[in-house]
Amino acid sequence: MIRGLSTALNSLLFFTIAATATDSTNPDPSSAAPSPTSAAASASPTVPYASDDPNGILWLPSSDIIPEPERGTLGGTVIGPQNIQIDLMNADSLAPPTTDNGDIPNVKWPMGLSHNRLESGGWARQQNIEVLPIATEMAGVNMRLEPGAIRELHWHKTSEWAYVLKGNVQVTAVNQNGQNFIGTVGPGDLWYFPPGIPHSLQATGDTADGAEFLLIFDAGDFSEDATFLLTDWLAHVPKEVIAKNFQTSISAFNNIPSKELYIFPAIPPPDNQQAPESPQGTVPNPFTYPLSQVPITPLSGGSVKVVDSTVFTVSTTIAAAEVTVEPGAMRELHWHPTQDEWDFFLEGNARVTLFASSSNARTWDFQAGDVGYVPASYGHYVENIGTTTLKFLEVFSTNVYQDVSLAQWLALTPPAIVKAHLGVSDETIAAMNKTKQIVVGPASA
Repeated sequence: MIRGLSTALNSLLFFTIAATATDSTNPDPSSAAPSPTSAAASASPTVPYASDDPNGILWLPSSDIIPEPERGTLGGTVIGPQNIQIDLMNADSLAPPTTDNGDIPNVKWPMGLSHNRLESGGWARQQNIEVLPIATEMAGVNMRLEPGAIRELHWHKTSEWAYVLKGNVQVTAVNQNGQNFIGTVGPGDLWYFPPGIPHSLQATGDTADGAEFLLIFDAGDFSEDATFLLTDWLAHVPKEVIAKNFQTSISAFNNIPSKELYIFPAIPPPDNQQAPESPQGTVPNPFTYPLSQVPITPLSGGSVKVVDSTVFTVSTTIAAAEVTVEPGAMRELHWHPTQDEWDFFLEGNARVTLFASSSNARTWDFQAGDVGYVPASYGHYVENIGTTTLKFLEVFSTNVYQDVSLAQWLALTPPAIVKAHLGVSDETIAAMNKTKQIVVGPASA
């Protein structure tokens, strides 16, 4: 015991002498104190450095492989039953990046999994909180009309924003002031109806396929099966009341349907069809918008078109962006301050990682026909992992489009603060762009 105590005292004496010698070589403590920025660049990290483990693309839906839940040395093969087609479409769910952590509710819904309502003249399928519970602020409907077919006169409690996928659609509406509207829209064009405004949709005869389009509603619990339909209403009103309302005989309404029509075939409208002349005139702001004719904003890795109430005046509750991303490029790391994002993927293959704070992060893969959903303030990116152009819609329940760019935020923050957080060089900080890039090209070597 005495020998052990002696060893401890000798060690203490050695470290005391060493410390004194060090202080004598730097008599002025202030001159030896590093600056905040140099300390950030050279000091040992408070926590370990982030891993450089590769988290690249493992496969695509078209890959001719049997996908396995393996990434690097992690995971193992599937030895039980396997749905290979599903796994091919969801590489980052079967074999997640090592940066994924914690839990985020599912944000992906393939529209192809929605139950389809088949009618004489077309069909309709929807996504709402029943199939995607996290999507509380918006819901979507995918609808097809054969040439001439009509989505019958109706109205909603919510706003309706639409994007035409194929073909041409003629829309009609009358507002609360008795002002009417008629217009025709084609692929890439929009329409918007405020809550309670009655309207109709009809595919023109311009193409043999009719028309297909997306409808987005600013309520996650919206149901296409719960709209206010003209035929459904009159089928449940006594004919005596109907006759009194229109100041005519009961026999004038002998042929009204006994139940709703919803979607039904009809003769295609003429190209020059005019709305009846209204004593109150036409609506002050059009319910349609020719987004297809708006020039794109070219970007280093793709393009963007933004549409909100600043250009589509009547659209006061829905704003959107049509985004393209070239192979290897990405929609930059960003977030939306106050509004959830509803996405629809039109072309290509995408990888999206959401950051939900508190170390929660999860990655999904998307293909054409998929719906995505990003809650407000969740950090995310959209990367083109395919070999063709990625095209998708970002839709928000707001009047003005807004986002926050991570790169712009850091570029406009004092460099010393950024360096203290990330330990990056002055050159790296200087290269950060002070304007939003929106879509950035592949990283330089």
